[in-house]
Amino acid sequence: MAAKERSNKRVEPSFGGSREADEFRLDADERIIGNGRQPATRKAQSRPIRREPEPDDEADEVPRRASRARNRKPQRGSGGGFFGGIRRLFYWCVVLGIWGVIGVGGIVLYYGARMPAASTWAIPDRPPNIKITAVDGSVIANRGSTGGEALALEEMSPYLPQAVISIEDRRFYSHFGVDPLGLARAFVNNLTGQPIQGGSTITQQLAKNLFLSPERTFERKIQEVLLSFWLEHKFTKDQILAMYLNRVFFGSGAYGVEAASRRYFNKSARDVSLGEAATIAGLLKAPSRLSPARDPQAAEARAQVVLGTMREEGYITDSDLKTAMSQPPAKAKSNWNGAQQYAADMVVDEVKGLIGEPKTDVVVEATIDSRLETAADKALNDILKKEGGKLNASQAALVTVDATGAIRAVVGGRDYATSQFNRASKAKRQPGSAFKPFVYAAAIEAGDRPDTVLNDAPVKIGNWAPENFDEKFRGPVTLVSAFTQSLNTIAAQLVMQVGPDKVVSLAHRLGVDSDIQSNASIALGTSEVSLVELTSAYAAFMNGGYKASPHIVKRITDTDGKVLYEADYANPPRVLSEPVAATMNSMMNRVVNEGTGRAARLDGWQAAGKSGTTQSFRDALFVGYTSIMTTGVWFGNDDGSYMKKVTGGGLPAKAWKEYMTAALKGYSPTPLFGTNRGLDLPPAAAPPAQESPSTTIGDIISGILPGVGRHRQEELPPDYPPAPRPPGDDSAAVDPGRVTPRRAYPADPQYEEQQPPPRARDRYGNTVPPADVPVRDYRTYRGPHDSSGPVPPGDVGGGPVPPGDIGQGSTGREGRRTTLLDILTGQ
Repeated sequence: MAAKERSNKRVEPSFGGSREADEFRLDADERIIGNGRQPATRKAQSRPIRREPEPDDEADEVPRRASRARNRKPQRGSGGGFFGGIRRLFYWCVVLGIWGVIGVGGIVLYYGARMPAASTWAIPDRPPNIKITAVDGSVIANRGSTGGEALALEEMSPYLPQAVISIEDRRFYSHFGVDPLGLARAFVNNLTGQPIQGGSTITQQLAKNLFLSPERTFERKIQEVLLSFWLEHKFTKDQILAMYLNRVFFGSGAYGVEAASRRYFNKSARDVSLGEAATIAGLLKAPSRLSPARDPQAAEARAQVVLGTMREEGYITDSDLKTAMSQPPAKAKSNWNGAQQYAADMVVDEVKGLIGEPKTDVVVEATIDSRLETAADKALNDILKKEGGKLNASQAALVTVDATGAIRAVVGGRDYATSQFNRASKAKRQPGSAFKPFVYAAAIEAGDRPDTVLNDAPVKIGNWAPENFDEKFRGPVTLVSAFTQSLNTIAAQLVMQVGPDKVVSLAHRLGVDSDIQSNASIALGTSEVSLVELTSAYAAFMNGGYKASPHIVKRITDTDGKVLYEADYANPPRVLSEPVAATMNSMMNRVVNEGTGRAARLDGWQAAGKSGTTQSFRDALFVGYTSIMTTGVWFGNDDGSYMKKVTGGGLPAKAWKEYMTAALKGYSPTPLFGTNRGLDLPPAAAPPAQESPSTTIGDIISGILPGVGRHRQEELPPDYPPAPRPPGDDSAAVDPGRVTPRRAYPADPQYEEQQPPPRARDRYGNTVPPADVPVRDYRTYRGPHDSSGPVPPGDVGGGPVPPGDIGQGSTGREGRRTTLLDILTGQ
C-alpha cells in the first residue's frame, strides 16, 4: 500500500536547478523520432523551460556540454578523416570508369555499325607500277601513282625497317595493333583541339592509308582502331611492316621506300646506306618539309635523331653511329631530272596503247641505250651553254633510231626538271628544207636522175614566188647540185613537176604520219611534223628502203616474267626501191661533204643528211645518218621567237657531230647503203631518138686503161649509181656523163607526149611506187610483210659491230665494159 501510495503521489516539477535532473534533460533538437529525423512540429510540452541562468550554473556549463558530447550518437555522413576521403575518391573513380566504359563502348558500337561487315574487308590493290629498263637492264625510271615497285621485306636494305620502327613505333613487335597510352594521348589532344602527336602505331597508320581519309575525327580514329585489330588478326607483323613500307608517302610523289630511294638518291631501296635509310625514315614526320631535296639541313638534323633512336634500340653499334654521323649528308636530286625521264614518259604512253591501263605491276624493256641517252643530253647542253645564249637559242631536242625504227635515244628538252614537255615527240614544227629529201625521192621515182638539169631562175607558182636562201640564182643546175646547195626554186619546180599528191604520198609511205598540205609550198617544208616521225622517215634511206616504224617498247612482262607484249619489227615492208634509196644516200652524202651540212662531217664514217631552217630562223634542224643509226636534232625556242641567224647547218649540225662521234665509239665503220654502185635507177623518160654513136678506139681503150674516155663523168661524184639503160635495149650503153634533157612541165605543149605511161593507183588515189614496191597503205601497216626483198637485220645498232652486209648493194652488179679482147673474140 505504501508503495502504491508513493506511486500515485504527484511529483511537481522542480525549478530549483538540480544538476542531476538537468543532466537528463533533452532539448527539442536532440530528440529522435521514427527514422531518426527531427519532428516537423514541436509541441508546447516538449519545449524546454527557459529560465534565467543562475551564477552557479555558469560554472557547470562546460562539463555539461562535454557530457552531452560524450553521450550524443554520431550523425550519418560526418567524420571519416583521411581514409574516408580516399574511399570516396576510389568510389567515384569506379563509378566514372564504369560510365566511361559504357560511353566509349556505345560510341564504338555506333561507329562500328556504320562500317561495312568485317567479312567484306580486304586489302586494296596497290596502284600498279611501271618499271622501265634500258637495253642493258638498268632502271630508267618507275612510273605510276606510287613512283616505285613493291619490294619484299627481305629484299630491302635491313637499315630501312629498323630505322622506321625505331622512330615510328618502337613497340611494334610487342603490341596488339594499338598503343593504349599513345591512343589516350591522341584522344585528349584531339578533344582539346591540340595537334595529335605520336598516337598511332605503324598498324594504325597502315589502316589509315589503306582504308580511311586523313580527317582527324572521333569516327575516323575509332574506325582506325577497329581496322588495326583486324590487320593484326589477319596478317603477321612482317607482312604489316612490308605493306606499310611499300605504301607510305615519302614526299615528292614517292610512295614506298623503293620510290623514295629512286627519287632522292637515284638507287634502289636494296642498296641504301645507313645514313640514307635514316634520312628516308625521318621523312615520315613531315615528308614535304623534311625533304632532302627541299631542305637538306632539316633532313640531316632529322636523320641524326633517327640514328640516335636506332642506337637506343640496339639496331646499330656505337661504331656504326659514329661512322654514319661522320659522313657528309646524303645529297638528293632537286627534282625528277635527267633526259631519260623524257624516254620514260614516251614508254608510258606507248604501253597504254599496247596493253591498256596496267592492272598490276609490269616491267617494260625499252629500246633506249643509256650510253647514247647520256651522250645526247651532254651534246645538246654543251652547245646550248656555249652558243645558245648569244644566238638566242634556249631549247633543243634529239632522237636516234636504228634501222628497224627502235628509238635508241631521245631528249625532249634542255632540262626535264624545268619542263617535262617532250619537244622530240609532241611538238610539231615546220621542217624547212629537211623535207626536201621526200621531194627529190618522189622526183627520182618519177624518172628524174641526179644529173637531170633544171633552171635555177625566178619561179612564180600562183601568187607564190620562192627564193633561195642567199637570194641568188645560178641558172642551169643538176638535181644533185641543187640538192647540195638546198635551192628552193628547184625544189618548188620538182613539186609541181611530180605533183604535190605524190610527194605527200611518199612522205606518208616512209613514216611521216602528220597531215601534210598538198600544195607547192611543201617543197620548203611548210607542213608541221614531229622530230620523231621525220627522223624515222629518214631511216628508210639508211636501211635500203624499208619502213622504220618508230617504237620505244621492246617487251612488256609482269613481275612473274609472263610476256604481255613483244615487239616484232624484224620483217618491215619495203617503201622505197633499192636504186632510189641508194641514189638519195649518195645525194645526202654530198650534202654533208660539200653542202649545207659540212659541220656534221665525221672522221672515218660515211654520213648523209639534210639541214632545215624555217622562216625568220624560228627553227633549225639537221637530220642525218650513218650505216648504223639515224639522228635528228632541233634547236629553237618554245615561244617561236627568232634565233640570231641559226640555220640547220649551224648549231644542230654541230650538236649532231658531237653526239654521233660519241655514239659511234666501239662500232666498225661501214659504208652507206648502195654507195658501192651496182644499183640501177628506174628508167627515165626516153629522150628524142638519136643515132647511137659508133664504138671508137677510145671507147675500147677505156675498158683497159682506167680514167680514159670518161667524157663528162667528172661532173658527177664517183659514188653515184651507174646510169640506167634505155628500156628494151641491153646492148646500147648510155654515157654516164651525158646530161638528161630537162623534163617538160605540165604547161608545156609536149608535156603529155613525154610522160611515161600512167601507173596504177591505190585506194587512196596515190600513184603506186615502182613494181618492186608492194601496193599497201604503209601508214597503218604494223604486221610482218611477205616481201621477197632482203630484210635489214633486226639488231642493227644494238651491238658494237654491225652486220657485214650493211651498206652493201643487194641486187645487180656494176656493168661490164666492152674490151678490145671482147671485140677481137666477137663477144
